[in-house]
Amino acid sequence: MSDSVPTMYEWAGGAEALERLTEAFYRRVRKDELLEPLFRYMTDDHPHHVAVWISEVFGGPKTYTQERGGYPHMVGQHRGRSIQPEQRERWVKLMLEAADEVGMPKDAEFRSAFVGYFEFGSRRAMANSQPEVKPSSRETIKLWGWGEAPPGTD
Repeated sequence: MSDSVPTMYEWAGGAEALERLTEAFYRRVRKDELLEPLFRYMTDDHPHHVAVWISEVFGGPKTYTQERGGYPHMVGQHRGRSIQPEQRERWVKLMLEAADEVGMPKDAEFRSAFVGYFEFGSRRAMANSQPEVKPSSRETIKLWGWGEAPPGTD
């Protein structure tokens, strides 16, 4: 048995689990009157690209950076969209519903870190989407971890 702490990517179930998550999530988005206008023109492979992003953020392969351009590309996808607070809140709500639907781990440590990331990330996306915001100078994806409590501790 290894003493190393698994990444959130590993704990979540890897690429396949995150693909299921984003597919379930975007099924909801496509039917949601508040979010559908923001995503009306997304490509069919958009859920896959988001799964690859989340994978990298959670400590998985650096595929998003290598194939899509990393953080600068992601920020560019949000620029000028003027995401509103109620849209951001609905986005998080639907993501958490999708997590339950597809069986993401329910332990407190994982869910705390999971929710923390989507709250953080959605707030950054909303901020970066406003018309007056200058592009970020950051080049790398912020990796998200467990915080203070490692998984499986009491």
